[in-house]
Amino acid sequence: MNARTPSVALERPADTDQGIGGCPRRKEDRRLLLGRGQYVGDIRMPDMLDVAFVRSPVAHAKLGRIDKPEGLASMVYTMDDLSGVHPILAASALPGFKRSVQHPLAKDKVRFVGELVAACVAPTRARAEDIAAQVSVDYADLPVLADMEAAIDSATRVHDEWSDNVFAETNTDRDVSAPGATATRTVRRRLRTSRQCMMPLEGRAVLCYWDHRLDQLVMYSAAQVPHINRTGLAECLGLDQGQIRVVSPDVGGGFGYKGLLLPEEICCAWLARHLGRPVRWLEDRREQLGANANCREHAYDIAVEVEPDGRLVGIECDAMVDSGAYSSYPFSACLEAAQIGSILPGPYVMDRFVCRTRSVATNKPPILPYRGVARTGVCFALELMLDAAAREIGIEPYELRARSLVPASAMPYTNITNKYFDSGDYLACMTKAVEALDWQVWRERQPKAPAGKRIGLGLAVFCEQGAHGTSVYHGWGIPMVPGYEQCAARFTPDGILEIRLGVHSHGQGMETSMAQVAHTVLGIDIDRVRVQHGDTANSPYSTGTWGSRCAVMAGGAVGTACQALATRMTALAAALLGVPAATLRLEGGRIGVPGSPGLALDEIAHTWYRAPQKIPLGIDPSGLEVVVGYKTAPDTGTFSYACHACAVEVDIATGRVILLDYAICEDGGVLLNPQIVEGQLIGGLAQGIGTALYEEMPFDGEGQPLASTLADYLMPGAGEMPPLKIIHMETPSPLTLFGQKGIGEGGAIAPPAAIVNAVNDALHALGAELTECPASPERVLRALAAARTGALA
Repeated sequence: MNARTPSVALERPADTDQGIGGCPRRKEDRRLLLGRGQYVGDIRMPDMLDVAFVRSPVAHAKLGRIDKPEGLASMVYTMDDLSGVHPILAASALPGFKRSVQHPLAKDKVRFVGELVAACVAPTRARAEDIAAQVSVDYADLPVLADMEAAIDSATRVHDEWSDNVFAETNTDRDVSAPGATATRTVRRRLRTSRQCMMPLEGRAVLCYWDHRLDQLVMYSAAQVPHINRTGLAECLGLDQGQIRVVSPDVGGGFGYKGLLLPEEICCAWLARHLGRPVRWLEDRREQLGANANCREHAYDIAVEVEPDGRLVGIECDAMVDSGAYSSYPFSACLEAAQIGSILPGPYVMDRFVCRTRSVATNKPPILPYRGVARTGVCFALELMLDAAAREIGIEPYELRARSLVPASAMPYTNITNKYFDSGDYLACMTKAVEALDWQVWRERQPKAPAGKRIGLGLAVFCEQGAHGTSVYHGWGIPMVPGYEQCAARFTPDGILEIRLGVHSHGQGMETSMAQVAHTVLGIDIDRVRVQHGDTANSPYSTGTWGSRCAVMAGGAVGTACQALATRMTALAAALLGVPAATLRLEGGRIGVPGSPGLALDEIAHTWYRAPQKIPLGIDPSGLEVVVGYKTAPDTGTFSYACHACAVEVDIATGRVILLDYAICEDGGVLLNPQIVEGQLIGGLAQGIGTALYEEMPFDGEGQPLASTLADYLMPGAGEMPPLKIIHMETPSPLTLFGQKGIGEGGAIAPPAAIVNAVNDALHALGAELTECPASPERVLRALAAARTGALA
């Protein structure tokens, strides 16, 4: 295991180190920083039309008459006009799963505020919006289900054909306890995480046109999963997948928000074919906030059982997730709840685990997979409970956790829900984070806090399963099973290496890190590597970018493809040099006998393409282009992990929480590029701080969103980021090509738990405790008031 120093003084390899572990300048940054990126909104086409949608102003109603403006009927389309278009069916093979039928434009009934009712087209967005404002729709109001707990017992149905309002229920019951267990203490709480929105800099965007020469629909979309979108479009439009090309150009952030098929995409695709003109939709921020970007609403009735010394004995939990009105394609309704039953035990050893989960349908927008899918809520629930137990016992929270973290000596370890932890040292990780924060120094400062202020300390430990394979997703009933990743790699005649991937980069620096993998295998300068992605016409099939899978799966595919090219290059070099291939070494982009100059890769490529007469007979004619697939074995995923520790100051008069200090120790296995990893952690931390302290999308009893502008929806800015220390541990995974693990979501998972734990530590002496996030000033003051009256907030 190799531990790096904190990021404030990180001893990184020099910029000239281009291979795995190096930190060269990102290849993509030059074009992005100079404004030369190309996003969907930058693309202009002749005769293009813009779309504005009529969206439902009510959460639940029967659809009546839709009147189109006089003289403008040809510019307004309802579901009845979309001939041949099938509904979105995001099904699951989970036992008992109820399928929701979502038409791209509402038919018969609307089920949430913002649901699409009609599409209006015009030469400009402004004109299309004017037309939309003139469309008249009759709505017959129905009772609204705005609370998931009430929806479970309600006679009202989100989907009339269902027997209740639950998409699916799961149950887990495991007991591996030994007889004669010691006396235990049980701590129980009801916890909630608030519904929130995702906020990529670029909203969703779609541009479609019909290519008559190729008889093909072309869709430019800000998408994370272009091949999956193509599959969904084919199903809904009745086309074969070869008739559809999906292109994801530069994408300004995804976070899961762009990892699904959109009703807007289906509408634009149909309109483009029907009208014979390019059709574009660019989401505005109000559409995003009010209708499209909900996530994270969990509720837990949870108890933990601990021994007197703090050892975790068991967990009992009844959890529910507000899944909104529909399951979004390819699958979203149960993705959060279905995972709770398998990942709630976290990185801990225990004897008993009982968990029931329900995915509840309500009259809210569909819940979507957001960075740290399910794990953020799970980490919040379990880590708050462990801190509560530590307070009751009277020990430090890290001391309690140390009793139950999976020890390094037990790795690889199969936990109580059969998760296979590939490698790691969780205790060392937590210890390093606590030390980096100077925990004891902050403890000494607590009594010296300014008048009216309280200082608190908190931490959270988690493990992140990434790069999941067939066994995991098939077990969850998901229809798109990510069994492998492919890379197409080839040398051009002048020795440029072209890499084509099915995954998509939308901020992860993949063009750089994948080039670093190629450099490690072939020794080629990363400036001579071109990474192409995001186009179903020339990239291998892929389930796309999500689930912290790219470093492992795409990195493994690139490495394996480059190894295959190295084998072919070595055979050619051996033939040209007249020596056995076994005597040659590939190093620094050259192949030769050790001690001799040999041949450069570009020389070999030139000979193959431009001077084949120099190549002896009998050489494999397959050439310098390969398509290679890669998967881990076993394919249960890698387990990165981290500990976040922080100090906060709480103003007990105003309820304001300020982050004073923050430390992260993480282990992502072998880091392809530590600087890129740090960027992922810092960005994730900012999102996690938003979840912990600011971001919330409340709904009233009629299902109306109450924060539909950025004046109402609060987000952290640069001023809310705390002083930060990052420590990298590198415990190689035995399952992956280079020992790397998925780490893209980790920065966003732990902050809500760590920060709210710190707030509770600050308020403990006052008898106050928060059980919900975000820890807004209002909630802090409510907790203090409840403490004064003897009630738990």
